[in-house]
Amino acid sequence: MTDSPENPRSGTDLPAAGSPALTRLVGMPPADFATDVWSRAPWLTRAADLPRDFSDLFGPDGVDELVSRRGLRTPFARMAKDGATLPDRQLTLGGGVGAGIGDQLSEDRVLREFASGATLVLQALHRTWAPVQEFAGDLADDLGHPVQVNAYVTPPQNQGFADHYDVHDVFVLQIAGEKRWRIRPPVLEAPLRDQPWEQHRAAVEQAATAEPLLEETLRPGDCLYLPRGYLHSATALGGTSIHLTMGVHTWTRSHVADVLLARVTERLADDVEGRRSLPIAPGGSGRSEVGFGDDAEIVRSLVAKALQDIGVDEIVEGLRAPVRSAQRAEALGVLDQMGQAEDPAATWRPRRHLAAHWEARGDECTLVSRVGRFLVTADKRDAVAEVLDGIRNPADLDEELRRRLAIAGLLIPADDPAEGDRT
Repeated sequence: MTDSPENPRSGTDLPAAGSPALTRLVGMPPADFATDVWSRAPWLTRAADLPRDFSDLFGPDGVDELVSRRGLRTPFARMAKDGATLPDRQLTLGGGVGAGIGDQLSEDRVLREFASGATLVLQALHRTWAPVQEFAGDLADDLGHPVQVNAYVTPPQNQGFADHYDVHDVFVLQIAGEKRWRIRPPVLEAPLRDQPWEQHRAAVEQAATAEPLLEETLRPGDCLYLPRGYLHSATALGGTSIHLTMGVHTWTRSHVADVLLARVTERLADDVEGRRSLPIAPGGSGRSEVGFGDDAEIVRSLVAKALQDIGVDEIVEGLRAPVRSAQRAEALGVLDQMGQAEDPAATWRPRRHLAAHWEARGDECTLVSRVGRFLVTADKRDAVAEVLDGIRNPADLDEELRRRLAIAGLLIPADDPAEGDRT
């Protein structure tokens, strides 16, 4: 049973870095978080109660590296001040000879805006910063929902955004400095992606005048979880504040309904009765409601029959493609991969975050994953499956099959040779 949001408890007995990503954030067993907290209420854990910080993921040096030396372009960065996003031209510039693309970050312009009180937002760090990329992939695996990561860098005594809500759950990881957070109950519970806070601006502005449900200062190593819909705003205190927002783009029952309704429409398109024209109605487009009645009832019957015919397996199959496309597989080095694929003595391990499943047809089986389709004969399927599940050593496979798996990006070099020795 969780404590109330007004007085959230801190987790205890948290393993240090290297433990599962979700446990590291919430300080409790994932099963307890899933039952008591997930999508229900805010949850705050304190670094003071746990042997934890997040300096291995990101920090001030990372901000300067991305802004000054990576040629980062919009929309991978933006800036906001007084609740409004600044025009791109106020923080970008061309890169000079040989790199004349005009929307690259200019550290000089970013510095000027930052000094005037603007918040810098580094977007999609799960694509641009390796430690965050790895952690976000692990967290997505722990949750079963895709994860994106932004960094918010706020100058002292400034607030980047006014009270608002997000249409995704968030984990806020304080990296540096301090930030005062104010949390208020939702004006729309569990909003969907197409129900942003701007659609309820008046209600949000009114709710922002009420006493906060939770008001806390986050310090380095603290982590705050907010379900989608909870109103929030934050102000940097003292020094520069850096925090990561790990946005969880939750799969919802609405996604399941979308797939189900798409399958119903396909069924009606395959049924001649569903394709029939409506009767002639004198008066043209002025067809009355009564004129639709009989056909509406027929369509209701056809839909009801289709709903009965569509099984859960068909719905799950319809969700596989969007689940695969929502995240990327674990990163690999192209040149290292190619070089080691030609080395018979190389050691390998399964690539993570593949979201793979098998399709069988006759004597052939196809592994469908985030990195493509991989065809094997039926007699090889079990061996490949056991290797990718981590229960068989890749060295047990014949050299040609192992090379094919490596070139397909399904195996990657083992950092520690012992990683390839699991049985």
